[in-house]
Amino acid sequence: MPATPAIDLQRLRRSADQAGRLLKALGNPDRLLLLCMLSQEELHVGALEERVGVGQPTLSQQLGVLRREGLVATRKEGKQVYYRISSPQALAVIQTLYQLFCAEDAE
Repeated sequence: MPATPAIDLQRLRRSADQAGRLLKALGNPDRLLLLCMLSQEELHVGALEERVGVGQPTLSQQLGVLRREGLVATRKEGKQVYYRISSPQALAVIQTLYQLFCAEDAE
């Protein structure tokens, strides 16, 4: 197992709240799946609803949480609202989680 780099406690204290909010947002399975889908491409609400398999009320609620936390951004094209990940930290965590839990060699 590789050595863990030394932890800068002052830096950790300054970042702990932000990291905690990110982890809390990822703690909901629906939000986690939404971010996983958005890590691949920008998607409109209908596509997210279909791929994640949640109803419109739940989808709207969870996307609202992700927006408030600054993890996703939107753009409108006609009547469609498109979502994309706007947080590099969230994207990095999603990619790491995928490697740990979903990659073929993770088993």
